Amino acid sequence: MGTDRPLVGTDRPLVGTDRPLVGTDRLLVGTDRLLVGTDRLLVKDCVRNCTELVQLRTQSSPVSVAVVTAQRFPAFVATKAVDGFHRGVEEIDMGLLGDDGAIVDVEWSSVNYKDALAASPDGRVARISPIVPGIDLAGRLVDDAGEFPAGTAVLAHGYGLGVSRHGGFASRARVPAEWLVAIPESLDARTAMVIGTAGFTAALSVIALEDHGLEPGSGPVLVTGATGGVGSVAVNLLAGRGYEVVASTGKAETSAAFLHSLGASQIVERSSLEVEAGRPLEAMTYAAAVDCVGGTTLANVLSRISYGGAVAASGLTGGVAVPTTVMPFILRGVSLLGIDSVEIPIVERRAVWERLAADLRPSGLDRVAVDITLDGIDDALSRILRGELTGRLVVALGT
Repeated sequence: MGTDRPLVGTDRPLVGTDRPLVGTDRLLVGTDRLLVGTDRLLVKDCVRNCTELVQLRTQSSPVSVAVVTAQRFPAFVATKAVDGFHRGVEEIDMGLLGDDGAIVDVEWSSVNYKDALAASPDGRVARISPIVPGIDLAGRLVDDAGEFPAGTAVLAHGYGLGVSRHGGFASRARVPAEWLVAIPESLDARTAMVIGTAGFTAALSVIALEDHGLEPGSGPVLVTGATGGVGSVAVNLLAGRGYEVVASTGKAETSAAFLHSLGASQIVERSSLEVEAGRPLEAMTYAAAVDCVGGTTLANVLSRISYGGAVAASGLTGGVAVPTTVMPFILRGVSLLGIDSVEIPIVERRAVWERLAADLRPSGLDRVAVDITLDGIDDALSRILRGELTGRLVVALGT
């Protein structure tokens, strides 16, 4: 004899009976431990899913059983299939997310350039398909996870989130406990995602420049890609710390008021930094720079940095090849500081978030953020690839 359907979702055998259970036409799913021994089957983690009681019968007596049925929830999913590439909002269940990692009830996420690449057929970023993109998220833990008790407000970004494992564009996610950051008390989930990966990267850039010796009064600090996520937060952070900020953008006519509101004292056209580099060294114009673009722009920025200055580089929208020479480095002592927000160790990551809630907290968050829902993600991803977005888009996921 056997069950009408298989018992699945367990990692331990049913114990306490030597007789098969019969008389059910439902699957036992979503559990990681089933204990039988008296007259009830105890199911761990019922909080995760819808639950109902049914009767199972052994050959000798009935047993009351909690049957966990799969709860479905909305997500933005991108899929490469034999019939082409598809992306959009659909209903998924926990089975798609796998069985490892802490479960987070996601309340907010944000839209980033990397998300657009992960959700594009030729983006070469996503490592799995289908994938729920979203390289950052904020919400609350469903269960205890490592050092964090259930109910803790947490955020996560980087590592493989939204790239090699499903990310934040869903109302639930699974995240390894060692990737989690407790949201500082002075921040809520939405504010954490307005800052998000972009703001975190901007903060790393400012920290790197100041560790290199930059301080207010050193001279103008250039920010390229200033209307983007990283750039807009960098402008705000630097201005708030007393620096003279020069913002470079290709949207000078339409975004001047926005950039001045963030603290930029001067705005320069992106085109002046996109031309093919002429001389290896130009006039020393900037004490330092936050470069969010890369490519020819970065080469031109390096040639304009003052003696002993530095450039914190984190972007590649302008290309990965940098047509420069060694001259800025060996004749002016300029330093190129690489900024990585993906694999930074968790201890440092958590420390930076504490600073983002304190002395590095951006002051103009309301001016840079626009709220959208899952239904708005598809259009947002297309627009970010076309360079049409200004500031930060945050995705509301909580119910």
